[in-house]
Amino acid sequence: MTEYAHPEVLVSTDWVASHGRDPGVRVVEVDVDTSAYDEGHIPGAIAWSWKTDLCDTVRRDILSKEQFEELMSRSGVSNDTTLVLYGDNNNWFAAWAFWQAKIYGHRDVRLMNGGRKKWLAEGRDLSREVPVYPRTSYKASEPDLSLRAFLPQVREAMETASAVLVDVRSPAEFTGEILAPPGLPETCQRGGHIPGAKNIPWSLACNEDGTFKPAADLRQLYGSQGVDGSKPVIAYCRIGERSSHTWFVLKYLLGFRDVRNYDGSWTEWGNLVGVPIEKG
Repeated sequence: MTEYAHPEVLVSTDWVASHGRDPGVRVVEVDVDTSAYDEGHIPGAIAWSWKTDLCDTVRRDILSKEQFEELMSRSGVSNDTTLVLYGDNNNWFAAWAFWQAKIYGHRDVRLMNGGRKKWLAEGRDLSREVPVYPRTSYKASEPDLSLRAFLPQVREAMETASAVLVDVRSPAEFTGEILAPPGLPETCQRGGHIPGAKNIPWSLACNEDGTFKPAADLRQLYGSQGVDGSKPVIAYCRIGERSSHTWFVLKYLLGFRDVRNYDGSWTEWGNLVGVPIEKG
């Protein structure tokens, strides 16, 4: 992993097996819900649900600063804790949690390379025990909005090419053939993509075992589509979780300076009145 721009943000399954219960380390399984965690998880890990712990469902937004502080405090996470995140779907939702942790200034947050898939494939220990850690008094930084794209910035990028738009959904979603991956709910009215966006599916950044591809392969993957770090990049998907995975790859593994996650993504753009889309 040393070939990445920031290798310190990844840990191996071996590292977690050896250090997951160390003082100062908190391992968290992050999934769309906690059903997989309930069936068995890394010993000592706690669970965060994307649906209930990492979203403000009333405002349809990420957590507020105060909500993030409460999540970290009740999880037993201090400002100097090494936060190690992993989850299902090759770390989709773990990457979402990583992105929010960086928005609120957590210094040491890492992904377990390969996520839950790799841990299970290696036949490592699982536990059904739900640990409880002493509450902390976590203090978040003011949100770093340079990591997040909002609708006006996306429209400007579309109209002026001030940033490269990267649609990380499947080709069938990009063309408008389907509105969402099979089995997942969708609220958009239209299928297609933002005009001018490049389609680079998030999954192309991963090996079969769920780990990230080598840096040289990643540079070739994105560079072949003109995404080389020379311009700002805005990544989007359907609800922002897959694009946070690509955001992580571009910002931390390849070291691109200006990368934003558009978490409004297609559920916002696909419902807007008066904005263009492309199909095919």
